[in-house]
Amino acid sequence: MHSAPDILTLANKQAPLQEHMVLLHEKEQQVPETVQYSIRRYRRNNQWNTEDAGMLVYHYEKENNGESFLELKFCISGNMYCRHKNMECNKCKLNTAKDCVEKEESLDLLSFKFSPAQLSQFVKPRNTSEAILSDEVLSFRKKSSFTKILPLCGKSRMVLEAMLNNTYTDTFENIFINAQIQMLLLYSLDCMVGEKEIDVINCKFLANEADREKVIKAREVLIQHIGEPITIKELSRKVAMNECYLKKGFKEMFGTTIFDFYQSQRMEHAKYLLYEKGLSVTDVSLLLGYSSISHFSTAFKKHTGLKPCELLFR
Repeated sequence: MHSAPDILTLANKQAPLQEHMVLLHEKEQQVPETVQYSIRRYRRNNQWNTEDAGMLVYHYEKENNGESFLELKFCISGNMYCRHKNMECNKCKLNTAKDCVEKEESLDLLSFKFSPAQLSQFVKPRNTSEAILSDEVLSFRKKSSFTKILPLCGKSRMVLEAMLNNTYTDTFENIFINAQIQMLLLYSLDCMVGEKEIDVINCKFLANEADREKVIKAREVLIQHIGEPITIKELSRKVAMNECYLKKGFKEMFGTTIFDFYQSQRMEHAKYLLYEKGLSVTDVSLLLGYSSISHFSTAFKKHTGLKPCELLFR
């Protein structure tokens, strides 16, 4: 069994005493056939000399590949939170949180665990015999376990900050976090492979900040329309960008096509609705905008390898 370093010990240079760990907030997901994650926020002890840290753990099981996994771990220190998070103070309600005297620093630990089945969807056929490290990792063809310390680039920090400070709740929070997880995986693999800098832009029009913002807005629109299917033509009109540019820019910035991203987000949310919320297959297909249960079931099985009803027995 591969033993990875403890992320908090790595960030703090030593293991903090458990009695000094004051848990403030916890969010986790343990839905079968989806990314298992936990987000824990602790009160930061002023005596800790904690640095931000990231880690990719690749665990390979030769005898049982189903037990293999890829895990991303992060420790983020110094975020500010309001002590009255559940009963927001007046300044926070008035959006003047920066002046809030009730704010103090936190220590945030995040973990995201992917199975081989979940990662296989991202591996695309290549017209080359050259081994690509990221493909070997995503398809679990690399035969030895390893741990890679990840530098936290600006984009990874933005994704982590968005996760920690989002104001969504319940079903909208699930949709939002699932979308952010894919981005975090993309940036972490880029850091691990080191084949290119994260901020390299191949599409010339993306050198324009306004065009980059349009592509980012398109992704947000897709997330907001999980239950209301939207065509690329409609999407391009909403963000005021040429369809061709939008498709190329989306693939360049997010490492996936618009359709694949949208379908992936819908199916991940479907798992949550079926397993966590206990909704029927009929209700979920309607909520996600499918014209029939059979169309939804076909899409779900293509994405997960399971029929929707089979998830409930996991």
